[in-house]
Amino acid sequence: MRPAPPATQQSYTRDQIETGRTRFAAQCGFCHGRDAAGGEGGTDLTRSALVAEDVRGDKIGPLLRSGRPDKGMPAFTLPAADLTAIVAFVHDQRAEAAAATGGRRAVDLADLQTGNAAAGQRYFEAACARCHSPAGDLKGVATRYQGLPLLQRMLYPGSGGRGAGPAPTPPAVRVTLRDGRVVTGTLAYRDEFTISLTDSDGWRRSWPANQVTYTVDDRLQAHVEQLGKYTDADMHDVLAYLQTLR
Repeated sequence: MRPAPPATQQSYTRDQIETGRTRFAAQCGFCHGRDAAGGEGGTDLTRSALVAEDVRGDKIGPLLRSGRPDKGMPAFTLPAADLTAIVAFVHDQRAEAAAATGGRRAVDLADLQTGNAAAGQRYFEAACARCHSPAGDLKGVATRYQGLPLLQRMLYPGSGGRGAGPAPTPPAVRVTLRDGRVVTGTLAYRDEFTISLTDSDGWRRSWPANQVTYTVDDRLQAHVEQLGKYTDADMHDVLAYLQTLR
């Protein structure tokens, strides 16, 4: 199936597209494929209706900022330039897919087996040991997940895919209104303009972000922040180390 035509024709500079290629690979590639055409656990963005309807990030941007917690997609905090670059790259890939034939690509699993376990252990001890323990929550993790699902659990906990486990519980939110009342619940939506939660009775409640104060207890935020720090070598090294935890 060819991608749907875009709602609006748009173009981006080659520099934006190439910057987006790098950012997309680091932030999104292991679920959606480095070419945005889909991986083992992520959708093919080149054939996404949302991408086809997007006009210069008006739909992709809010999705990246809020995530889809119910599907295991974390929210991303990105500089505006990086967000624009990712949008540029995704649209460029959609255009290429529309002009070509061929099907969805899968991640080459051989590419995942290039890491150094000793280097991965050193990285883990420096960056991950505050929250995780090879003798505790990660004991035997390599017997439960292998290959790409294990990498997905490492990068995007609960991201789905084959054998990757259920989506995580949405983050807890505490909103303090101007009159001092406090409302709590789980995160339903968040961007720079709006904070929305689902309360204990199942009601969706929303406020302009600049009219309340709020905190989001997102235990996965450390994983999101780590995505911007990993190199490809780091990812493969840590994966190699996790594969020893049997």
